[in-house]
Amino acid sequence: MMLTDGQLDRYARHIVLKEIGGEGQKKLLGASVAVIGAGGLGSPCIQYLAAAGVGHLTLIDDDLVSLSNLQRQTLFGTADVGQPKVAVAARRVVQLNPDVTVVEVAERLAAENASRLLCHHDVIADGSDNFLTRLAAADAALALAIPLVSAAVGQFEGQLGVFRGHEPDKPCYRCLVGADPDRPDVSCADQGVLGALTGVMGALQALEVIRQITGFGEDSAGKLLLVDALTFRLRTLKLAKDPGCLACARGII
Repeated sequence: MMLTDGQLDRYARHIVLKEIGGEGQKKLLGASVAVIGAGGLGSPCIQYLAAAGVGHLTLIDDDLVSLSNLQRQTLFGTADVGQPKVAVAARRVVQLNPDVTVVEVAERLAAENASRLLCHHDVIADGSDNFLTRLAAADAALALAIPLVSAAVGQFEGQLGVFRGHEPDKPCYRCLVGADPDRPDVSCADQGVLGALTGVMGALQALEVIRQITGFGEDSAGKLLLVDALTFRLRTLKLAKDPGCLACARGII
């Protein structure tokens, strides 16, 4: 792949980074990423992946834009209320960067369709808002041997992890949460969420997707970043592969 003059100009700030360079930018242009959720996390993640020149984005979300989304979901405006999120997001991506091909999937990802929707991607970015979808995405990523970049937010806290459980020394998502965690879903509508925090975590999620594609810096798989906006504290925990994890043992639950 040869970069055009326009691409050399557009991605110049990436290309001058020795850790990315022209070869890294070519990897981004040739990459395919599935983004699950086009909400508070998905909005900045999608925007930064498109700006970075990730060549193919699959956007998966079955929701419509609502007025209450606009406090944090920066892809959308008041005029978009009532429209499918993936359709609006796809239009924004095309406006931002014509190098990016977008596939809209107006479906809720679940165990029944996860493998079909996620196969043939290089990285999966999950910013979904319910635990069943997170588990379905994690199990499919493990079975398909695709890196999973998982982000979550609640109130003033965020977390971000990269999971490559298909590798012998790296944990999968279920190594973190267990095989059948007893945790009810709690929505932003119930507890609230700081809008700017979703932007921070979604941007960090895009950064980790770019790292998985280009390989810059230190490998982040097997680490969990915790962000506490109340105390202005960031912590990184090291995650070990759970020797009793049935998902890792079998490839999928």
